[in-house]
Amino acid sequence: MVSDDVIYFLFMVVSVAIGPIFTKHFTQPTPKKVSSSLIGLLLLCAVCKGHVIHVIINVLGNCLLVLLVPPTKNENGLPGKSFAWNFGYLVLFRTVHWFGLPAPSPVTNAAQLFLTLKMVGLAFEIQDSFNRRESVQSSSGDEKVDLELRIKHCSVKVSALDVVAYAFCYIGLLTGPYYKYRTYQDWLDSTNSANIDIATPLIGRAKQLPIIAACFLFFSYFFNIQYVDSDEFLERSFLFRLFYMVPMFTIFRTRLYMAWICSEMMSMTAGLGAYPVKSKPRCGDGATDLKQLDVALEEEKAGKSLDYDFETIHNIDIYGCELAPMTKQGLRSWNMTVQYWLASCIHKRVPAALKAHRYSSDSELWALRVAVTMTVSAFWHGIHPGYYLSFLTVPPILMAEQVMIRAFRDDASPRAQALFDWGCWFCKMRGFDYMCMGFLLLRFGSTLRYWYSIYFVVHIIIVIFFAIGKIRLGMKKKKAM
Repeated sequence: MVSDDVIYFLFMVVSVAIGPIFTKHFTQPTPKKVSSSLIGLLLLCAVCKGHVIHVIINVLGNCLLVLLVPPTKNENGLPGKSFAWNFGYLVLFRTVHWFGLPAPSPVTNAAQLFLTLKMVGLAFEIQDSFNRRESVQSSSGDEKVDLELRIKHCSVKVSALDVVAYAFCYIGLLTGPYYKYRTYQDWLDSTNSANIDIATPLIGRAKQLPIIAACFLFFSYFFNIQYVDSDEFLERSFLFRLFYMVPMFTIFRTRLYMAWICSEMMSMTAGLGAYPVKSKPRCGDGATDLKQLDVALEEEKAGKSLDYDFETIHNIDIYGCELAPMTKQGLRSWNMTVQYWLASCIHKRVPAALKAHRYSSDSELWALRVAVTMTVSAFWHGIHPGYYLSFLTVPPILMAEQVMIRAFRDDASPRAQALFDWGCWFCKMRGFDYMCMGFLLLRFGSTLRYWYSIYFVVHIIIVIFFAIGKIRLGMKKKKAM
């Protein structure tokens, strides 16, 4: 039996290798669209086998939604129905074995996860495009110019066949990165891919792989998650049990680093996600300076050489993950295109009207948005309780961190701020170590069993830091009065 890791590796090697075909030999949208989706479907059939039927059913459901549900200004329209269908199908997908049907393979689960993001994201793109076209009619001046630029460079118009092609495009099928339909459409329409410097960013990413792979293999040889679930593990000393989560998170993140770097390389070799540097591309979002994008495209038509980057499909910032002092910064550096999806499709969509009816402050609304986003993220990852235990630990960590920053860092000297940042970095990494165990152990009992074996130390520290920060803020307030 071939392991899932080997399947992932072969899938990514093939995907990276065929990319140059699209940059060098395809200059028209239709051949590029058809061939990339056929390759994706064939690869899915090869690695998922009969389980690919789940992906096909889900795609057909999204085609029907696009055909039957017209876009409106109401997010409960197409986006709401798309969210219900795709996340509802995830429930069925993960519970079919309860009804005597074969449980889908982990590889099929990966394909289903990224399909869910793409289809829900597409529904929001369709709605936002509709809203722009409606708004431009009543706008004027700079607002109208801005809307017209957004309609030109950000809006989408799709058919059912477009949905199928986007869903099965081989780029990012199993590992990401998540990319918008508009990014995909820009890739199809691009006729200049052969002139874009792909080698430099590709080599820059590839040269990180040997060190990461060596770390992964070294720690994997000495440590494994199965040992944590054994009775023998509980007989070891407290310090050993506490330390064990550090190498486990090292194994966990280096494995994902390799997958995400390869996924970026897959996009690069095909030319997907390349935008002119002067258009200020942003992770997941594409070009953000649309006026400069207009200028760049005109210059390109005139034969001028342009600098491009692949920031749109930039999925992992290892420096940010490893060295950023704050938890919020670390989270933003991790699986960045999925973070973009969560921010743009969930966090920002939690209705601001809730503030007026129930929530009295911006901080309370922010806490609600974070809680909803973390819950959706946990559900997207799976139905295992370990995901929820870990993700729902994030809001308290962020709240305690913010209180401590306000209490001790904001008014401190540069030296004190530097010391605070180092301490905060240490706590951030231990918090990630702690939450990682929920991702690896998965089961409710196993996760709580490990956390209990180290006396829920991170949860206790969160409470202590929050209390200390609040006391310190209260003292500062009294002193200022």
